[in-house]
Amino acid sequence: MRRPIIVGNWKMNMLISDADEWIAGLLKNSYLTEALDIVVAPAFTSLAVLRDRIEKSGIKLAGQNIGQEIGGSLTGEISATMLKDAGCSYVLLGHSERRQYFAETDEIVNKKISIACNQGLNIIFCVGESLVERNNGRTNEIIEAQLSSGLANLNLIQLSQLAIAYEPVWAIGTGHTATPDQAQDVHLYIRAWGKKLFGTNFAESTRVLYGGSVKPETSKSLMNQSDIDGLLVGKASLKIREFCDIINSLF
Repeated sequence: MRRPIIVGNWKMNMLISDADEWIAGLLKNSYLTEALDIVVAPAFTSLAVLRDRIEKSGIKLAGQNIGQEIGGSLTGEISATMLKDAGCSYVLLGHSERRQYFAETDEIVNKKISIACNQGLNIIFCVGESLVERNNGRTNEIIEAQLSSGLANLNLIQLSQLAIAYEPVWAIGTGHTATPDQAQDVHLYIRAWGKKLFGTNFAESTRVLYGGSVKPETSKSLMNQSDIDGLLVGKASLKIREFCDIINSLF
């Protein structure tokens, strides 16, 4: 059985002092890590502080991105090894905001996934379609293209470090959430695609998360779907009470 996972993506929000206060609230619920994985993706500036706070709690840290190289003269970039050094065991890659605002192509995402795998990080690989693409009936086509390019040339050992997050672009930060049936349909398609390309073991063991305006009111119905293994929470993760309500709604 696939272990549930809840990920909070803070994006470009929260100062170190805010992060410290937030994590104190989460630690009161850290016993839940016995039943599921809880992962927090703060700004880079807060990683080291949170690493010290969550030690031995079972809560995991994720970086929101990595550079395209292991190191070197690349001002402003963060390497996979730097993330590990700061306490991260996960990294988010392929998020639609990186694709849209920073021109990250499928090829760039693929290179980053390969680097993260080789450096021993677990990857949360984001895919999703725009509203126009959904309305034109191209959802599965877009998802398959992003999966095929993003995971090109990876072996089964590397793929074992992967979770896939379906984040419909039209639902991210808009307040609109895909219905449980809409989300389940895409998750089922992702799993069927994985089985066709990489075999039954990959399809049955790989966790597929839903992200896109997840709220406490919608979390339980989403997680009740057979192929939704976790949630990637954006705005609602900035308020510790809402994030904990999402976690607690699953029990």
